[in-house]
Order: sequence, then structure tokens, then C-alpha cells
Amino acid sequence: MAFLKRVMRVLFARAEFVFDFAFGRANNPLACLGALGWYFFWIVAGTGIYLYIFFDTGIDNAYASVEYITNDQWYAAGVMRSLHRYASDALVVVVLLHIVREFSFDRLRGRRFFAWLTGVPLLWFLYVCGISGYWLVWDQLAQYIAIATSEWLDTLPMFAEPIANNFLNSTTLGNRFFTLMVFIHIFAPLFMLLLMWVHIQRHARAKVNPPKSLAIGTGITLTVLSLVFPAISQGPANLDVVPATVGFDWYYLAAYPLLDVIPGGQLWLILAIVTVLLAVSPWLPPAKLAAVAVVDLDNCNGCARCFEDCPFSAITMQPRTDGTNYDLEAVVNDSNCMSCGICVGACPTATPFRRATAIVPGIELPDHSIAGLRERSLEASGRFNGGPRMLVYACEKCGDALTSDEETQVVTMPCVAMLPPSFVDFALSRNLADGVMLAGCGENDCYYRLGDEWTRQRIAGERDPYLRKRVPRERLRLSWLPPERRRRKALQEFRESLIALDQERDDD
Repeated sequence: MAFLKRVMRVLFARAEFVFDFAFGRANNPLACLGALGWYFFWIVAGTGIYLYIFFDTGIDNAYASVEYITNDQWYAAGVMRSLHRYASDALVVVVLLHIVREFSFDRLRGRRFFAWLTGVPLLWFLYVCGISGYWLVWDQLAQYIAIATSEWLDTLPMFAEPIANNFLNSTTLGNRFFTLMVFIHIFAPLFMLLLMWVHIQRHARAKVNPPKSLAIGTGITLTVLSLVFPAISQGPANLDVVPATVGFDWYYLAAYPLLDVIPGGQLWLILAIVTVLLAVSPWLPPAKLAAVAVVDLDNCNGCARCFEDCPFSAITMQPRTDGTNYDLEAVVNDSNCMSCGICVGACPTATPFRRATAIVPGIELPDHSIAGLRERSLEASGRFNGGPRMLVYACEKCGDALTSDEETQVVTMPCVAMLPPSFVDFALSRNLADGVMLAGCGENDCYYRLGDEWTRQRIAGERDPYLRKRVPRERLRLSWLPPERRRRKALQEFRESLIALDQERDDD
């Protein structure tokens, strides 16, 4: 399993390199799959509401109303129908890519299981919405889907009478059954929207909107596609005649051709097994859970910075319980805490400069203490045997792309945002290194979601805790590269810049 994930990560890294070059990192579609899924859902919902205004829910007039939408009002409702169709297909693509990408980067195990587990029923709702939508057109493709689906459902021992009896001929299908399909197609997306909301509940500041330029570009592309290749019907359905050929939508209907070679009951069993495997994937194998963050009330002043910065809503601020003059205290929800340490990097008491008392911040990770991080920094400084001396603080998820040597010492932690900015000040002001590099996951693709963003803002003085102005920025480098890409070039460029700085200092 680990080998498979590694291969998939390499493939994604190469694909993302191409998209980075073409669109820039901020607009890379592969880095915005979740947000694109929400975007396409809203396009489908909005266009669906517009189309429903002109749609006749009676089976006798459904096809005619769709033809009116497509031909008579092609400039508005016709474009809306095409957008509805292409956005639905795009939604399937980004959802499947999102699943594969999250799996390959192992963002499903341990306490991250919740989003993955709630995503499994979302898949079923997605296909229910899409397949039921094809029924409403009531053309030859809809006829094929209706008969195939009803016969497939009849293989389940749960209906008193075969559903397929409704499609024996043109006299057996009534408006009541067709209205049921309309009801399913309207209310299934509502339940899907509810699940989508649940899906992101453990993610603070979940990004449900893609970057504006990506949204505009994608919207224009879908509109042009709708104008050049409008969605059209395939001739009216006629239950008295079996359609010889139909156009196919493989995005939603890929399972239907299998019914010709696999009995319906066996296909249900296969889908059930796949669903169960997807659901239990976070525990195949189970992750070794790291110790969650702990709060030390003696050093917590209730500033709420850890609460503001936690990417997984694992921290809440509650009334003080120790009788001090502070109003609030931080409380950690063990079920939500991912042990990333981003809260530690936000704590103003997490500083290596403390001398009078022990280095115990208001919140920290038991397995990665701030005192231990200070000691590791000092030990790393003592191992330099050449110059310029580069001290690299790296995320454990991409630390395998970095190696220590005489000029470079690497100190890893769960997430680079765990490092308080004061450590950069400490390393440079105490002459522990000639330069400091902060190396994290790919830009806008932090394993812990917001680590890269918070680190950039702290260094830029836009977010507490700030990096002091006295720290020479030219001796600090931020490196956001995908884990599979070697950082040798970035390190070499940083080394050359430090050499140039030292030469300028010597000349002066």
C-alpha cells in the first residue's frame, strides 16, 4: 500500500509541475479539487433551478419541454442545460481525482478519518443525482437507463413488485412514477449538500471557493463548451420500441455496460465491497496516533491565538478554571487534534529565549516539546563543519527530500508552522547559523492544510506571533516544494546568496 501511494504521489507531483508552469501554483486545479467540487455543485444547482422553471414534470410533455429548452430558447435555457450537463461531468472528475489524491498523500488515516468516511456516502449521492437527472429528459438514453436501472434494482430482494413492470410498454408508465423521479432528482442534491457541509466540519476555514481567476477561467471554459457543443436529446423515448443505439455518458454510466456481462446481484455485491473497502481505508493499516497537544494553564493567558490558527477546529476557548485573572483558557478536543503543532507555533510563550524559567509554553506537543526543539537546534549548530552554515527547519512530511551535511543541518517537526518565528531570531542572533530555511510542503498544499499560509503571514508580520524586524530577511528563505521534488537547487541558490552576503560584509 505504501509503495502504491508513493507511485501515485510521484504521478501527481509531475502533473502538478505541468499545471504550475501553465497556470501558476495559486490557480493549479489539482491543488483546488475540493473547492472546485463545491464550485461545480453550485453551477449544477443554479442551472437546475433555472431549467426547472421551463420543465414539464408530466411524462407526456417532459421531452417536449426539454426540446423547447434546447432549441427554442437555446441562447438562455439551452446554454443552462449544457452548463448543467458539463458541470455535472466536471464534478465527477474532480471528486474522483480528489479521492485519489487524498489517498495518495495519506490524508485519511488516524484522526483524519472523518472527512474520508463522510465522503463515501457522498459518492453514492453524486451518482444518484446524476443518473436520476438523465431520466427526466425522457429520450432514448433515459429509456435505456430507466429499464436497466429498474431491472438492476429488481435483483435486490426489497421490492414487493418488480419496478421493471412500470416499463413494459407505453401504457404502464404513469405520471406518478415519473414525478417520483423528479422528486428524487430535486431532493437528493439537498441531502448531498448537507453531507458536504458535514464533510468539512472538522476543517477550520475550509476552502469552498476556488481562487477567483480559476473560477472565472473555468466558468468561461464551460460556457464556451456549452455554446460549441450544446447538450442535445437523443430522440423521444418509446417503450414500445427498443432503441438500437444510444449516446453514452461514461462519467455517470460506466457501471451499466457491466450489466451485460455481470449479473445484477453480483454487481451490487462488487459495489458493496468497494464501498466497504473505501470506508475502512483509514484503518488499512491503522495509523499510529501521536500525542495530542496539551495546555499548561500556568503559561496560558487565554489569548486565543492557538484557537485562531488550528486548522482542524481542535481547540475551543472556555471560561477559566484555575481562578486566575484571565477570562479564558484553551481546551483541546482530543478527537480533532492532528498533532501538527501549528497551535504551538502560534503561542506567544513558545520562545527559545526564556532563561528565568523552564521553557514550557501555554500549549505544546508532548512528543515535540519547544525545549526539545531548542536543544536540537543547538546540537545541529554544533555539527557544522563548513560554510556557509544553513539551518533548515523542515516538515516531517517532506524531510526525506533533505539530508544533513557539513554545511546543512536539518531539524524536522510535524509541520513547519509549529516553529515559532522567534526560533529564526534565536538562530541568527545567537550565531547558530549563517542562514535559516523553512521548508514545508507544496505551496497551498500543506499536509495540515494551513501551515504554509500561517508561516508566510507570521514571517511577513501579518499574523501573530510576528518575526521581529531586527531579523535580517536576506538570511531567511521559505521553501514550498512538493515532497517528491529534491530541494538541492533551492539549497544551492540559498547557499550562493549567503556567500554573496558574507563577501559584501567582508568588503565593507
